[in-house]
Amino acid sequence: MTRTERLFIGGEWTEPDGGHYEVIDPATEEVVGLAPEASREQVHAAASAAREAFATWSRTTPEERAGVLSRAASVLRRDTAALTGLAQAETGATTGTARGMQVAVAVARFQRYAKGALEPVEEALPPQINEAGPMGKAGVMGAVAIRQPVGVVTCITSYNNPWANPAGKVAPALAMGNTVVVKPAPQDPLSVYRMAAALEEAGAPPGVVNVVSGTGTGVGEAAVDSPDVDMVSFTGSTAVGQRIGEVCGRDLKRQLMELGGKGAAIVLDDVDDEGLAAAAAGIGTTFSFYSGQICTAPTRVLVQRGVYDALLEKLTAYIGYLKVGDPREQGTIVGPVISAAHRDRIESYVDLGRKEGARVVAGGERPPYAKGFYVAPTLLADCTNDMRVVREEIFGPVVVVVPFDAETPEAAEETAVSLANDSDYGLIDYVFSGDVARAFRIARRLRAGGVGINTIGRNMEAPFGGFKRSGVGRDVGSYALHAYSELQAVVWPG
Repeated sequence: MTRTERLFIGGEWTEPDGGHYEVIDPATEEVVGLAPEASREQVHAAASAAREAFATWSRTTPEERAGVLSRAASVLRRDTAALTGLAQAETGATTGTARGMQVAVAVARFQRYAKGALEPVEEALPPQINEAGPMGKAGVMGAVAIRQPVGVVTCITSYNNPWANPAGKVAPALAMGNTVVVKPAPQDPLSVYRMAAALEEAGAPPGVVNVVSGTGTGVGEAAVDSPDVDMVSFTGSTAVGQRIGEVCGRDLKRQLMELGGKGAAIVLDDVDDEGLAAAAAGIGTTFSFYSGQICTAPTRVLVQRGVYDALLEKLTAYIGYLKVGDPREQGTIVGPVISAAHRDRIESYVDLGRKEGARVVAGGERPPYAKGFYVAPTLLADCTNDMRVVREEIFGPVVVVVPFDAETPEAAEETAVSLANDSDYGLIDYVFSGDVARAFRIARRLRAGGVGINTIGRNMEAPFGGFKRSGVGRDVGSYALHAYSELQAVVWPG
């Protein structure tokens, strides 16, 4: 599987100025392939190529753009087996996750935005009757709002899903007539180059899609500060997002930011046994799904005292069913995290939790493997909302549980909402209650971009994004088409 990759600039596979660096398999610590290290000049050349291609691509018909995206989906579907192996080698994902939640989601997103390219971009507005005045004679003014492409979009993607995340940016951006420069995460860029190859095979013209990579901050900085770039779409940490926002602000570039999360899962004591089991199963996925490396995970559990012990018991039992190990082996549920550095960071948070007074109910020790960046699923109980392990994003298979007391149902709602909103983040929260109307009432008060009621599932047409330090803007479904477009008003006399 080891391969040496090249940059993709202006339709040409280009040797990198900075040589290559090793991409490491998190499960085996072996070299998966060699990724190109772009220079600042090459990144700017990619943006320039995208700018040149925009003039033509933005004027193609929706049907032409839909055709390219649909054919790209077909190429990816055809090569699913090989691409799944690559995704697994780069990320350490289990086979089911690499196939079903990475490559398959990318296919679905290209297919979705092939249809999205055909969605109407004009919206008729009500006519306005104007009195005679300095602006002209009396009359009726017609108007229409038209979505226009933004221009050149830099897409900076996260390491936890090198297929679904880039596809969720590139596909709607292209559908709207934009051109893109993709800067993948340094840990797993090889999959993104295969995505570019699929688009090339599908007939994307030269310069419409460009991919540059590198380990240093200079590549990302060049992809943001290039004068040819009109918009930056970023998924990653809040700290990096803030720095990108500062650069974009200088030139008033459009931004779409999907940043960190510390999702609160409120569990009220009116849940029955079935509801409590659903809550435990939903929260428990944090331990296994992407090995906890997912910003939407319900990692911060706020549970009413009446069901506190029962929930801890169910979550502890859930961990007991999880097999940690080689993601290629049948039955493995929890694979490695992305790198040794990230493993050490997660472990330092578990140690911090102990020092802060949290009780380690399960996990807390490194799994006994000679190779691989493994972290044991860990459950921290008896936490308080002021602990750093409760307030900061750990981004690993660690769940913290905060109990709370309330004498009345009304007090329980007030306390739960106050605890949930006492966070720098606001991506997705969750409410588990036996009273759906009560859960909806609480959801309306949560300062989060999304709320799951008695589920951690998502509707993939619903807007996605965060409040506060969790991001700026919304995408997914038709909202992504809006995110990658500018609104133009056209008026005329009736």
